[in-house]
Amino acid sequence: MSIQPFVNSKILIVEEQPLALSYMRRSLEQLSFRDMQFAENSAVAKELCKTHNFELIICSFDLTHGQDGYQLYEELKHKKLIKKTTAFIFVSAETSPTVVHSILELNPDEFLVKPFSIKELKTRIDRVLRRKNALKNIYAYIDDGNDAKALKLIDNDLDKQDHAYSPILLKLKGEILLRLKRIDDAKHFYKSALELQKFTWAKVGLIEALVMNNEDAIAQRMLASLLEQPETRLVALDLLGRLEIKLNLLEQAQQRLKEASLIAPRNIDRQKSLGRVASLNHDYECNYNAMKDIAHYAKNSIHDGPEVYLNAARAGIDFALTTDQAELINRITRQTQQYLGDLKKQFPDATNQEQIDVLHARIHYLKDENKKARQLIEQLDDEPSIRSVDAALDKAKAFHELGFHSKAQDLFGQIIEHCKRHRQVSDPITMRYIQQQQDERRDITMGPKELNNHAVTQFKKGQLEVAMEAFAQAFRIMPKNPSIALNLLQCMLDHTGKSGQTFNSALAKKCYTTLSSMSLDAEQHTRFAKILSHMQELGLTLD
Repeated sequence: MSIQPFVNSKILIVEEQPLALSYMRRSLEQLSFRDMQFAENSAVAKELCKTHNFELIICSFDLTHGQDGYQLYEELKHKKLIKKTTAFIFVSAETSPTVVHSILELNPDEFLVKPFSIKELKTRIDRVLRRKNALKNIYAYIDDGNDAKALKLIDNDLDKQDHAYSPILLKLKGEILLRLKRIDDAKHFYKSALELQKFTWAKVGLIEALVMNNEDAIAQRMLASLLEQPETRLVALDLLGRLEIKLNLLEQAQQRLKEASLIAPRNIDRQKSLGRVASLNHDYECNYNAMKDIAHYAKNSIHDGPEVYLNAARAGIDFALTTDQAELINRITRQTQQYLGDLKKQFPDATNQEQIDVLHARIHYLKDENKKARQLIEQLDDEPSIRSVDAALDKAKAFHELGFHSKAQDLFGQIIEHCKRHRQVSDPITMRYIQQQQDERRDITMGPKELNNHAVTQFKKGQLEVAMEAFAQAFRIMPKNPSIALNLLQCMLDHTGKSGQTFNSALAKKCYTTLSSMSLDAEQHTRFAKILSHMQELGLTLD
């Protein structure tokens, strides 16, 4: 197979290691390529892509100055600095599963592991350039947003017998039908493709068409089979998580998105979805971990911005307020301060002082420095308009925690109205979370810390009915806290034993589910076992 027809292709090499760059240059020269540009970092690469139309980009994943290769390719695609007619080959010395899965999700044309031979390089380049050349007219129409003309060309090519790129043409056709929202056509097309061969892309495409057509049960069954196959598990988890959000199966959706994020953690959009669902599920730790991952992987990327660090700090405070582990609280507080320090370094000119003041007020509240917290909050201006939903939501939480309940409810109402008027600033999950926060903070006037302390105090005084109500409220907003679940279960048991009132088995079952699914320390394990034994003695069940 000769590479000769493509030796005049314009090539960009992005590589910071001198030896690797020298090897790449010599290899390409031996293959008779001459029109080469070189970039030692992502900044130079982006500038070159603004002024040149490259047929081929060979990019090292392992860039360390500024953006890495992943972030560079993501930005080039996002800003349309390269087109579908451009071939993109990743080369990487790192081959950990998370790196490989993350790269493959970006869908480059080829992925080459260092070190590689000149023969292997030649094979990959030849394969990708032949494909791009054969399909260049179709790719050009797709780049221009003219899917209708691209579809016509694809159909013309598919009419030819034994077209060399028939599988790729079929895949492109399915993607176009979905983009054009021709759902019935897409379903029929994908089913026909699967009759020819069990293409993975056709299975995924059919599932997407079924979901778009609200045929959710069939889509779920198909996804269950894809979960069993290692090569399709990631895409199946991602699709199933999105489908379960649609079906309001939020606990299941969180687990799917969490597992997908562990496999490929650099997908920022999925991490955001995970954080939103976790917040709605009152899983503050999971939300915090998602926001930390976003802050880590967003740095230098197109996703980077002040909100990344602010949201990580906010999530940390939310988590710290719902745990009773002093060491964990101190660690989260230090990390939150670090995020605010990173924010000032990364974006020194950002106009977000009020948002930082709100966070500092909540940190003071977390440390039981309520006077300092109230002083900070009271000096803030009442803004006439909402610029950031996340910032306004954090401010409403601070109002509530510091006893300004009327202000908190007014602000929650303003946020909801703002989101209704500007649908683009929030998704349904975010809207549900805001409504949930308003409802809970209207019904429960105490902040998480005061509520738990109040419940424990009343329990020690023997005021079981008051304590049980307070623990139930605390469990409503902190259902992942094992200490609260244990205290509530114990209180319910003692109250039933002393008063003879009906045991709330449904609420007890929720406590049992939390305690059975979480990691308990030795003391908590002992308490839980004693409670279950006592329940058996009283003949109480969780049905």
